[in-house]
Amino acid sequence: MITPRTDHLIDLALEEDVAHGDLTSRAAFTDDHRSRAIIEAGHELIVSGAEVAARVFAKVDARMKVTSVAKEGTRLKRGGIALRVSGPTASILTAERTALNFLQRLSGIATLSRRFADAVMGTEVRVVDTRKTTPGFRALEKAAVAAGGCGNHRFDLGSGVLIKDNHIVACGGVKAAVTAAKARAPHPLRIEVEVTNLDELAEALDAGAEIVLLDNMTPAQVEVAAARAHGRGVLVEVSGGITLATIADYARAGADLISVGALTHSAPAVDIGLDVRA
Repeated sequence: MITPRTDHLIDLALEEDVAHGDLTSRAAFTDDHRSRAIIEAGHELIVSGAEVAARVFAKVDARMKVTSVAKEGTRLKRGGIALRVSGPTASILTAERTALNFLQRLSGIATLSRRFADAVMGTEVRVVDTRKTTPGFRALEKAAVAAGGCGNHRFDLGSGVLIKDNHIVACGGVKAAVTAAKARAPHPLRIEVEVTNLDELAEALDAGAEIVLLDNMTPAQVEVAAARAHGRGVLVEVSGGITLATIADYARAGADLISVGALTHSAPAVDIGLDVRA
């Protein structure tokens, strides 16, 4: 998970918080003062980002020793330990907030993703994320989604052909958009097109779309549309306002994939904190 981009994000976060030093910790503790600390869960959660948090401590002070107790994707109960840290007390406290910011955010995404994955357990449906990610954090957030048991959709615009509403409007219709894409896109790529009703679905199928994205349809509408698409050998993705309360209905309606932007754009940070054990 630690890439040059991740290192850069950590550097930016530390610059934001520690550019002018940590006046409180440096005033309270001498450089030879040592402590041990644990990072533990305040409630049940799925861990993601422990490696990133460990990297934060290492960047603040190479003398610190960090042990990851919980691996990526581990379910922790309340009081469960994710990391153990030891070293100069001032350095531990200087790194604390930045490390926790990464860990709380990424574990929050993993925890919410686990809830969505559990909601369709026992079906063949895969729940996937979207590109609705925090700018610069996409790789980390998509890794957190995977840690929670869901899948990743496109990582960027170069990862696949997905014709959406504005492409359709600009091209002059579903058929025109699909035809143009099939003529110009790299031949190994499947053509996916977003449709909002059965008429657009018919156009997409007749034009040779290989995946259809059913946008903002009800489960009853999805059931009809999925039956028609599957009858033509076409995969069905469903998206648009799907929640934990409704996702099982969409799974039963015949979706192959369900994409949920909320996995990344609406995941709440989890309660996880650092406690010094002096």
